[in-house]
Amino acid sequence: VQLQASGGGLVQAGASLRLSCAGSGRSFRSSGMGWFRQAPGKEREFVAAISYSGSTTNYADSVKERFTISRDNAKNTMYLQMSGLKPEDTAVYSCAASTFQSAVALSARYAYWGQGTQVTVSS
Repeated sequence: VQLQASGGGLVQAGASLRLSCAGSGRSFRSSGMGWFRQAPGKEREFVAAISYSGSTTNYADSVKERFTISRDNAKNTMYLQMSGLKPEDTAVYSCAASTFQSAVALSARYAYWGQGTQVTVSS
């Protein structure tokens, strides 16, 4: 699976952004997918995950009620709708495809990673 993330940018606190992750390869549709982020000087952290069918989602506590993960398997694309952005959301966001079909949070369960897209939230 090859993945390409896009949609990042510079926004003010409280704004919204939608990230996209375009995938190629047959296994995209049978893979759980996830978003992770890494801020400068910090370790990569889990943001959200979605099962292969889209029926199950999983969120980090820090983004619950603000972020929504979704996917369109007909388009081989996954999305992360982010609202109520905060300065602490500033990071490079990466998408990944899991070796599992479920919505897993553990990064070690992900075998394929796309390049990141920068999200910067100013106060």
